[in-house]
Amino acid sequence: METFNSTPDYYDNFSPVISQTGTCSSIDISEFGRTFLPLFYYVIFTVSVLGNGVVLLVVYKFEKLNTVTNIFLINLVASNIIFTLTLPFQAVYHSSEWIFGEALCKLVNSAYYLGFYSSILFLTLMTFDRYLAVVHCVVASKQRRSFYAASLSVTVWIISLLASLEYFIHFTVEKSQMDGLVCEDQNENEWRIFSFYKQFVLFFLFPLVVFVYCYSRITLTVMHTRMIGKHRTVRLIFVIVLMFFVFWSPYNVILMIAEHKDLEHEDCNSVLPYAVYITSNIARLYFCINPVFYTFLGRKFQNHVRGALMSHASCLTSKISVSGSSRSLA
Repeated sequence: METFNSTPDYYDNFSPVISQTGTCSSIDISEFGRTFLPLFYYVIFTVSVLGNGVVLLVVYKFEKLNTVTNIFLINLVASNIIFTLTLPFQAVYHSSEWIFGEALCKLVNSAYYLGFYSSILFLTLMTFDRYLAVVHCVVASKQRRSFYAASLSVTVWIISLLASLEYFIHFTVEKSQMDGLVCEDQNENEWRIFSFYKQFVLFFLFPLVVFVYCYSRITLTVMHTRMIGKHRTVRLIFVIVLMFFVFWSPYNVILMIAEHKDLEHEDCNSVLPYAVYITSNIARLYFCINPVFYTFLGRKFQNHVRGALMSHASCLTSKISVSGSSRSLA
């Protein structure tokens, strides 16, 4: 991933692989970043904080906090907020240089990846938990307890923390003649390539396989048993899987292409650097809005909104009906 650099290298912040390109590409990409990225990051930051804040408010005010689904959901929102809080630093960095010092260079980068990794793992965990609840409901009813959810959540945080620790160790601030102060990853190229494939396999292919498998089994179970009440679950998981595929696949495909190209001799008019930039920032959107989608598509959340409207506007009572509640926000 690009190191939070005002004149970024070939890759954006999602890829630990950094290859130097020609001067023309570096200057063009730098100007592209200064023009579009700061405002983009501020918009994502605002929307994410508001959206994830609403999710937390609804869960806290209307839900039991110790249910399995809500424990996972709260942790997912926390992951997204951690990720989102790094965006203002990126916005300032892309508009000028790294002005926040060595300690924040390490903390912001490690927090960025901590939120990124944990968000993917929690979404994968929630998908698998939904699969257990629908496909193996008898076994799941005995095992899906608060302790089960809390233990898995702690495990996800530990894995994510360990995976992001390398960025705390290797990122440092240096003075660049062209760029001023830059916050860069000082890993050797071989380690960056290893980090790239680690991320590609563990945080893209593995979740995608889990999503597709779980969704397929849930769909077959619902169709076979005619579980009418579970159609909303199928729709919800379908949207989440589709979002993951649409937001993440283009970036990973482009990044894989870029990884195997001879970037040193890349033509100055190549669109590949811009493709990496654009697709990586589209992928960023996914981590900011996925808990909002997860919640807003849920029946119970919709009921909470209707109930709130009814309690504050009695004239709407005759027009708004609250449908039967479900066991979770989904």
